[in-house]
Amino acid sequence: MYKVNTRTLKEVIEISIVTRCPYCGHKMDVVALKCPACGTGVTGRFQIDELFSLSEEQMRFVKIFLKNRGNLSEVQKELGISYPTARNRLNEIVKFLGYDVKEEKINEREILEKVKNGEIDAATAISLLKGEKKNEGD
Repeated sequence: MYKVNTRTLKEVIEISIVTRCPYCGHKMDVVALKCPACGTGVTGRFQIDELFSLSEEQMRFVKIFLKNRGNLSEVQKELGISYPTARNRLNEIVKFLGYDVKEEKINEREILEKVKNGEIDAATAISLLKGEKKNEGD
């Protein structure tokens, strides 16, 4: 079954800032801003923060991450993805924003300690252990 997008172009533009040209894909310049209350307008060339260049999916992830106060275990549960997938998505966003990603090596003892402290559940621990075992062979 296909998901049908019923939003109009105007609704899409009002919801998010268009950062890429819909025709050629190049980065758009913001050249005008207008106050919706009084109508005052300002023209010029304005920088768009990289945060607004995130894809819709990445922005959704960031919002869920913030809503859950940075708790990746809660993020992965809400999104229905594994903990390593949630961590990888976060790392991709961090890299996209221009920051270095410090690769974390979580050892078995740390994972078990997190389960003991209630920081992660058993399913997340298993997923982490499988992910770590897979990466050790690389």
